[in-house]
Amino acid sequence: MTLQQLEYLLAVHQHRNFLKAAEACFVTQPTLSMQIQKLEEAFEIKIFDRRRQPITPTPAGAEIIEYARNVVNAAHELSSLVESQKGKMKGLLRIGIIPTLAPYLLPLFVPSFTRRYPEVKLLVQEQTTDVIINMLKEGAIDAGILVTPVNEKSISGQVLFYEELMVYASKNHRLYQKQYLLQKDIDVSKLWLLEESHCFRSQILSLCELQKQSKEFSNFEYEAGSIETLKRMVDVNDGITIIPELVTLQMSKSEQRAVRHFKSPAPVREVSLVVHGNFIKKRLIDALKKEILATIPEKLKANQKKNVLPLY
Repeated sequence: MTLQQLEYLLAVHQHRNFLKAAEACFVTQPTLSMQIQKLEEAFEIKIFDRRRQPITPTPAGAEIIEYARNVVNAAHELSSLVESQKGKMKGLLRIGIIPTLAPYLLPLFVPSFTRRYPEVKLLVQEQTTDVIINMLKEGAIDAGILVTPVNEKSISGQVLFYEELMVYASKNHRLYQKQYLLQKDIDVSKLWLLEESHCFRSQILSLCELQKQSKEFSNFEYEAGSIETLKRMVDVNDGITIIPELVTLQMSKSEQRAVRHFKSPAPVREVSLVVHGNFIKKRLIDALKKEILATIPEKLKANQKKNVLPLY
């Protein structure tokens, strides 16, 4: 048994396909298949059921995979520890981040993080909350940046900041004329929302109990894939949408004139750096958290844990 074989094992489990696993490991499929077969022969156990598509682990194989993940993670952490003892921060850090944060948060901390730690390879994937949680469980990523709290006992988080939610209104909408808004001011019939896979949508639905009201409006069902699309739909088609605070950092002056705040206490969402219960790369993750906190605006750091919208 070798560390390389265990890494191949985890790749097959992640991709559920020998060819895709081989491509991810930068080896040929015959090479990867042969190493998995040698591992099975050494254990005298079939780890994968190749008759099923996608490939799935056998009951015994599932337990072996869990131990293999711990061994591989520990080996990587040992390597990272040795480098840190030499005064270096080195290794691979894989993170997942939700789409409503990625375009606005990544530009703040990635440039400075990569400059500060040139020997750390930062691999970032943009995924929905459910996918990130599953990837954490499977060991496919080391940490996630998402909105909490999440109802997963195996996932723990460190709060990074609280992000205020605001209204982006068309010039033709009545809310454009108001300075501060109440939650009851939201015009549900003119509200543009993200598609259902986004956790941000569920938070907006909880605002002013919109979930109960939404069935009354036939034009409530439009779904967009990004916040930028929502803004464009508001600009062109009238109406309003809800945006997180970080979005405003990249807005032009004309766009900022369309932003309206809720009266205090304004609704906020809780943004956290989350890990799985058996996470290993503590030094790299701590460095990541430190860099994020060093680069976000002071306003976000000052926001308080009040009126946090729940996730459904």
